[in-house]
Parts: sequence; structure tokens; C-alpha cells
Amino acid sequence: MTRYAICFFAATFTAAITGRAAEKDELFTAKPLTEKNSFTPGIEGPACDAAGNLYVVNLKKNGDGPKKNGDIAKVTPNGKTEVFVDLPEKSVGNGIVFDKKGFMYVADYTGHNVLRIDPNTKKIEVFAHEATMNQPNDVAIAPNGTLYASDPNWAKSTGQLWKIGTDGKFLKIATDMGTTNGIDVSPDGKTLYVNESVQRNVWSFPIKGDGTLGDKKLLKKFDDHGFDGMRCDADGNLYITRYGAGTVVKLSPDGKVLKEIDVLGKKPSNICFGGPDGRTAYVTEVEFNRVVTFRVDTPGLAWKQLQKK
Repeated sequence: MTRYAICFFAATFTAAITGRAAEKDELFTAKPLTEKNSFTPGIEGPACDAAGNLYVVNLKKNGDGPKKNGDIAKVTPNGKTEVFVDLPEKSVGNGIVFDKKGFMYVADYTGHNVLRIDPNTKKIEVFAHEATMNQPNDVAIAPNGTLYASDPNWAKSTGQLWKIGTDGKFLKIATDMGTTNGIDVSPDGKTLYVNESVQRNVWSFPIKGDGTLGDKKLLKKFDDHGFDGMRCDADGNLYITRYGAGTVVKLSPDGKVLKEIDVLGKKPSNICFGGPDGRTAYVTEVEFNRVVTFRVDTPGLAWKQLQKK
């Protein structure tokens, strides 16, 4: 075989293998993970631990009053669900994050708490409490362990932001905002991103050395539909659930729309990344009360940070 023939054969073989891998790992195409109505309409969360396991709030309905929801489910890679923990009475979870030690932090919006859960013992404790806030809605964690919480007032279409230190103390860091909802921190820990559901704005804030914020800058405004959850990938791109549009939009750090993914239901509520390589996106969706999933090209930021020991 000539040198040219060898090179041609090698290139053809490589292309074939790459093509089969691409077919196997089709990107940005959503598929259902759990059955329709496998969760209550309170389906939210979601978050993955260092191993890529998925956790989602509000699997089962526990009554018709304020405590109609209140558990956290663990979801297997093939979509099987089981109750991981039941939250304390009057507590209902929303956003979830994990710290580098593996502890789970849960926004308990009815209790005005951030709960901390030890995944090994399943012990639940109140890590932080602030009675004056509207609700801790979604949470983000900075590389140094500082937590940030969005705090919307849905009735007034207003909102604010809070910092929760590693000592468990709340500090209000932004006021006079719209309905603050999705929230995350950039890979370098220097920028906080927040969206406003009703106003359809995405803002960026510089994070100061003490964890407080500088002046906000409008990153992107959308003309229709609403927002809910938001998470960064390891390259700093934002994935934002567009409630009502039935999509997740991928937004660059400078506010450019890179892609919009159909998630098979009009009401996506939140998103996270996990799986064995961090490149599986999980979306909670309220039209059909289920989890859908799609593959992405870059691992999620939270998953990647949890790999660092």
C-alpha cells in the first residue's frame, strides 16, 4: 500500500469513527427522561452531585395545603425516580446547589431558609434563615462557597438579591429589580448573572472582593415569553429556560444568542448539567411535569467545579 493510500485509509477510518460517535452523541436534541406527570407541578431544582446523579424537588403531592409539596427526588440515568429525602414540615424546595464538600443546599421558599443536607446521612439542617425576604427562589454558588439567592415578589413583579456567606448569614445586595429568578456565577467567580422572569432581562453584576456587587449591566433583553432557571457551562455560556417558549436558549458571556433548544414542553422551569462527563443537560418542565434531557458540547460549570478536589 502506498503512503498516499495509507493516509487516505486512515483519514477515512477516522472520519467514519467520528461520524458514528456524532450519531451516538447527538447534541442539543431533547428527549424525555421521566414519564409524563411523574412529578408534581412544583417540579424544580434540579442539580447534580460530583458523580453526576440528578436531584429534583417535588416528586409527590402530600396534600392540598401549603405543604402539598416538600420532597427531593433522586433520578437514575434511565429515568427512575425515588424519594431521596422528605423536607421538614412547612418547607418546600426550589433551587439546589452542591458545594465542593458534597453538601446539598436547597432554597426553602416557604420557610425563608436555605437548608443544608448531608447526602450521606440525609441529615437536614437550616443553614441560613431570613424572615424579611419574599422567598429564596433560586440559588448559585461561587468558587469560594458563597451562596447567592434570587428573591422575587411575584405579586408586585419586583425582586432583590441576597448573599449568604459561609457563616450562614444573609446580606441584601441588590434591590429595586424586576422578578429576579435564574441566577449563576461565572467560571472565574467575578460575575453574577441574574434574569428577571416578567421583564425578560438578563443582567450581569461584577462581584467585589467582599462578595457584594457592583453596578449591574444589561446583558440581553428578550421581547417575548418569560424566564426561569439559568446555569453556566464551563466556558461561561449561559443556558436559560424560556418559560412559555418551550426552549432553552444558549447565550454567550457577551449576550449573543448561540442556540435555542426545543425542550418538548412549553414551560421549562430550570436546568442543570451532569451525567458521567458533565455534558448532559437536565431540564425540569411543567407542562408535562417531567424531566427532559439533551447532550451539550461543553460540560456544565457546577459539575466541572465539583471534580476539583
